[in-house]
Amino acid sequence: MSGTMTEMAYQPIPQPVLQPPLQSALQPEAFDWDDYYAHVVTEDDEPVDNLFSAKQQTLLKRALYASWTPPAREGQTARSFLADVNVGIFGAPGVPPIVPDFFLSLDVKPHPLLREKRHRSYFIREFGKPPDVAVEIVSNKEGGELGSKLERYAELGVRYYVVFDPLCELSRETLQLFELADGVYQRRGDLTLPEIGLGLALWEGDYEGFHEVWLRWTTPAQGLLPLGQERAVEAEGRAAQAEGRVAREAAARRHAETQAARLAAQLRALGIEPE
Repeated sequence: MSGTMTEMAYQPIPQPVLQPPLQSALQPEAFDWDDYYAHVVTEDDEPVDNLFSAKQQTLLKRALYASWTPPAREGQTARSFLADVNVGIFGAPGVPPIVPDFFLSLDVKPHPLLREKRHRSYFIREFGKPPDVAVEIVSNKEGGELGSKLERYAELGVRYYVVFDPLCELSRETLQLFELADGVYQRRGDLTLPEIGLGLALWEGDYEGFHEVWLRWTTPAQGLLPLGQERAVEAEGRAAQAEGRVAREAAARRHAETQAARLAAQLRALGIEPE
């Protein structure tokens, strides 16, 4: 796309009003937000997690952008969403950010000037709401996924919190899904996220050359939410089936025409002109 985006050209999506305690925490009187954004550390240059976690994170993100449309709301023809990995979620000034392995936020749009300090990370004040989903992938016993992180996400108001523990480091359960109710996370009895139209499933298969049990998204209509390459393979399979069907139908017509010609020749040999 040609042209230059400016602040004037940006049209933010209307956001809901923040509820306490975030409202008071994020909008203190006489607070110098420009100075805060100028000095806040948005990147610490720490290395990424282990290889499995890195691939699992991208799998969750890519499937959504390849195959998912958020369920429509009354009066809305289309809904935007933002999904990403290893990006800091900033709540109140002075409080360290929390960095989920993956997050999903509906009805928001990142600012086009992503390199500006206030747009580099997920500042709840800028987006007007916390993410709807946070996913943590357990690598060891030190991350606090069922302790301090669970409490932090609840304080921020993240609606759904997912803990994927592939090696059962923290408990005997591989996958746990929590939903926020009255400011406290309650364990869901199933693996659905009804408010956003998604579900979760453990799927054994190959992804980027590795055969593992992966965490995948599901939807009521599609079942397993396919990745882009999976959709391409499915399309190729359907095309091959269609070509095979056309070839079989053509062969059947040729066989019928050959049989008709043979029968006509036999009738003429008997002195009968076939109609």
